[in-house]
Amino acid sequence: MFDSLSDRLEAVFKKLKGQGSLNEKNIRDAMREVRVALLEADVHLDVVKSFVARVREKSLGQEVMGSLTPGQQVIHLVHKELIHVMGGVNERLNLAAQPPVVVLMVGLQGSGKTTTTAKLAKRLLEKERRKPLLASLDVYRPAAMDQLATVGEAVGAKVLPTSPGEDPREIAKRALQVARTGGFDVLLLDTAGRLHVDAELMTELVDVAALVKPTEILLVVDSMTGQDAVNVAREFDQKLSVTGVILTKTDGDARGGAALSVRHVTGKPIKFLGTGETMDGLEPFHPDRVASRILGMGDILSLVENVMEKVDLQETSKLQEKLLTSAFTLEDFLAQMQQIKKMGPLDELMAMIPGVKQAMKGRDMNVDTRHLKRVEAIILSMTPLERRKHQLLNASRKKRIAMGSGTSVQEVNQLLKQFIQTQTLMKRFGKLGNKGFLRGGIPGLGGGGFPGAGLFGGGKPPGLSG
Repeated sequence: MFDSLSDRLEAVFKKLKGQGSLNEKNIRDAMREVRVALLEADVHLDVVKSFVARVREKSLGQEVMGSLTPGQQVIHLVHKELIHVMGGVNERLNLAAQPPVVVLMVGLQGSGKTTTTAKLAKRLLEKERRKPLLASLDVYRPAAMDQLATVGEAVGAKVLPTSPGEDPREIAKRALQVARTGGFDVLLLDTAGRLHVDAELMTELVDVAALVKPTEILLVVDSMTGQDAVNVAREFDQKLSVTGVILTKTDGDARGGAALSVRHVTGKPIKFLGTGETMDGLEPFHPDRVASRILGMGDILSLVENVMEKVDLQETSKLQEKLLTSAFTLEDFLAQMQQIKKMGPLDELMAMIPGVKQAMKGRDMNVDTRHLKRVEAIILSMTPLERRKHQLLNASRKKRIAMGSGTSVQEVNQLLKQFIQTQTLMKRFGKLGNKGFLRGGIPGLGGGGFPGAGLFGGGKPPGLSG
């Protein structure tokens, strides 16, 4: 998300940093380019006008013009304004009402409401320690109720049995009664969508809202629709008084116009960002962190939270000790790779580290997940003894492993070669100690690529192409 906008803004600020001093002309030129960058990112015109005017006004002030580092001061102002436009702070889900707290999920068809409802249920179960009940009010779309039952079961949440012949209003009343008597903390109502906003849809939603009196009315919007997302949010809010927005499919949106427009135009906060189809793909929307990502400053807080939630730190510590000695085996490497996979796409994780995106400019940061699966299949096709003692792998064993993993002997040899190189390199770092490690440069940012880079994809070695 925001890739194209980040690249454009980076080019603008690079010019500013190259200026010995700033004057009214080069600030106006820079703001003109920022304006174009925002418009190309499909940011709403009203937002663009306000954003550029505020930054220009502050940039022309004495604070920046007299600064020793005027270019960096302008970047700082843009960062602050991005945070302001997106709402300033993360607004959490309101769960303070008397249980069951009713959350009404609304939006157009195809926005990802049902999947998002299940993702939210998983978050409530695991992070909020709540007991949610899910119910589908979509009696129009074929298999909509079955879909909610399937994804609800996948995250371990209870789903109210419903049938297509029921009236959505009656389902809502029954769901509320079951939630009250069943000791549920939260009731998530997945409503029907339409291909466009129409009177029938809105009347039904208004009726349901009047019956269950929801604490939260969350509008689920496809971020890839850009400015249309703002128009949809505005129309739903006029009828329902939406309390928050969830932007979905953000991993497929390189522009980010919706995220930069919704709050400013509608006044409604973005509460979550949805990514991918996996049930873990829902993260709180933090304007300050998103602004840092846009400007290539990384997002260390989100990275740390991700690691704390998904990685077994005790196991990782043991693996690190082994990694710096000759005791590191293919079995350990497999465990390490599985830990990394839990955290999400490697290219997204690297982009959260300040400076990495710029350092990797022009290099392929994408990791082919098919390649990871092939590496995993090769190691899993080995016996436990072979994983611990790779020296045992002779020609006949390699042939058996290649057949068992659906790969070739060449791919098995390539994996072993790179594993041995990584093992040797890390052992050397272990002997040097921290001082020697740092003097050698940060692997991946210096010149030689991080240890085992080929094992993870990116710069894929020959013979391991997907």
